[in-house]
Amino acid sequence: MDKTKPIGIFDSGVGGLTVVRALMEEMPSESFIYFGDTAHLPYGDKTREELFSYAYRILDFMQKNEVKAVIVACGTHSAVTLPRLEKEYPFPILGVVKAGARAAAKISIKGKIGVIATQATVNSLAYTRNIKEIDYRLEVYEKACPLFVPLIEGGYLEGEEIRRVAAEYITPLLKKDIDTLILGCTHYPFLSGVIKDLVGDDVILVDPAWETVAEVKGILQAKNLIQDKLASPWHQFYVSGDNCSFFKVGRRLIGEVIDKVERINLA
Repeated sequence: MDKTKPIGIFDSGVGGLTVVRALMEEMPSESFIYFGDTAHLPYGDKTREELFSYAYRILDFMQKNEVKAVIVACGTHSAVTLPRLEKEYPFPILGVVKAGARAAAKISIKGKIGVIATQATVNSLAYTRNIKEIDYRLEVYEKACPLFVPLIEGGYLEGEEIRRVAAEYITPLLKKDIDTLILGCTHYPFLSGVIKDLVGDDVILVDPAWETVAEVKGILQAKNLIQDKLASPWHQFYVSGDNCSFFKVGRRLIGEVIDKVERINLA
């Protein structure tokens, strides 16, 4: 495979831009194609059948664009569809759940780990399963946060409403005496300031994006597919829904790297 080929990244909306942020810092020479499935936002309340339907369309789109790897920058898909899909395509497909589980298991001192994620991710118990596979003695407490994604997609990253909702979701986890909290949906790191104020210095926040990018980097290095440092990378952003909203919120989140967002229909 040609090392100049792009990396594919997808999510339900702007959440996967946390992975873009990590990728651009850790692998700045890499080109990438980003797809936000905003027409089907949020993913957390979708059935397994719906999620698989979306995932196949997106990965077929990535394959047509000759990506060299795909990052499933979505906790829901990483938990629900990835275990099957990673075996069905010719390129590496990596999600954020295993990476987040590894990071949290490594960090936690008390052995009490909280997870906040979408309802679908929590229902799958994917984080609990992956953490227990690392060390069965670790205690894992998962909490669905269904209002976070709509608020973030609407550009609401701070304020009284966000703080109230965050306290409602996270306070029950703090009562379990957790010392580590996984931000189990890629949207949630955009609320890390609010969440950190709530949990205090005794709880470490885990953003799986960084561990995931490190894993992708290692795989591409092993295959000699890392782009040359002097390359001029390009970035393309696509959505299935409102491209204007994605452009506005996306630029607020990661800046001018987003210069154009194209709306496409993968049906």
